[in-house]
Amino acid sequence: MAIWTALVAVWIVWGSTYLAIRFAVETIPPFLMAGTRFLFAGGVLYIWRVLAGDQKPEKVEWRSAAIVGSLMLLGANGGVSWAEQYVVSSVAALLVALAPMWMVVIDGLVPGGRKPNRWAVLGVVVGFGGVVLLVGPSQLTGLHGDVDPIGAGVLVLASFLWASGSLYNRGAQLPKSPLLGTGMQMLVGGAGLILLGTLSGEWGRLDISTITMQSVWGLVYLIVFGSWVGFVAYIWVLRAAPTPLVSTYAYVNPLVAITVGSLIGSEPVTTRLLLAAAIIVSSVAIITITQPIRRKGNKKVTTVVRP
Repeated sequence: MAIWTALVAVWIVWGSTYLAIRFAVETIPPFLMAGTRFLFAGGVLYIWRVLAGDQKPEKVEWRSAAIVGSLMLLGANGGVSWAEQYVVSSVAALLVALAPMWMVVIDGLVPGGRKPNRWAVLGVVVGFGGVVLLVGPSQLTGLHGDVDPIGAGVLVLASFLWASGSLYNRGAQLPKSPLLGTGMQMLVGGAGLILLGTLSGEWGRLDISTITMQSVWGLVYLIVFGSWVGFVAYIWVLRAAPTPLVSTYAYVNPLVAITVGSLIGSEPVTTRLLLAAAIIVSSVAIITITQPIRRKGNKKVTTVVRP
């Protein structure tokens, strides 16, 4: 019961963060919003783990955390936050779900990488076909419900950066404590997002008087549930349950995002969205189930941060 409770918490919390991002960026500039989220959440995680007795990180561990945080949080999460000004959360979740496909492609191309099996190749081909169906023009697909092309492009790039950061993280020298390592990544990524928001002029567009409570609660939800509750539940269930069971979050999260976006966010559920979701989620399931688990030495890699 405890395992299933934690697993369902991961499904629901990480699946609902996409709608929380959409609410937060309605009246808070996206990079400043994401930067605030990760600086606060990461700072608390880091201080907690140091006070709990975790060994303070070395320089090389900070360097690895900086690379992973820049790719996954500054690049990927910053891109998701920016894109959700123009793309609904359900579509964002489906495009971010491309990350396992990008991991297969990148891993198969880099020297010394793992060559994909035939099921993984099938999953990649089918998955990107689902993307064409989702974001392609109506003249091509014959279905209504066009997606903003720039927002969709940024989300595809975000999923690529997410996959790149995940692959680098797999062999990076990081602290033994996943929570401490995640706190470090959040601090670096959050600082980078604040800097990006400053360079892009977001402070000039920030008007505290116009920030709605919906945006405030969206940000609070991202910090408390997305960055703390969801991750702690993930770390616990990863150690308590079989890895294939835990990995189901990769294809359950988009389904949760679509459901939550429709019921709470009043987002349209079109035929195009449902067909694309069926194709993309099935392809992610194929890849996740058929790819062998990669280990780092004799230790499973547990560090992960979701949007």
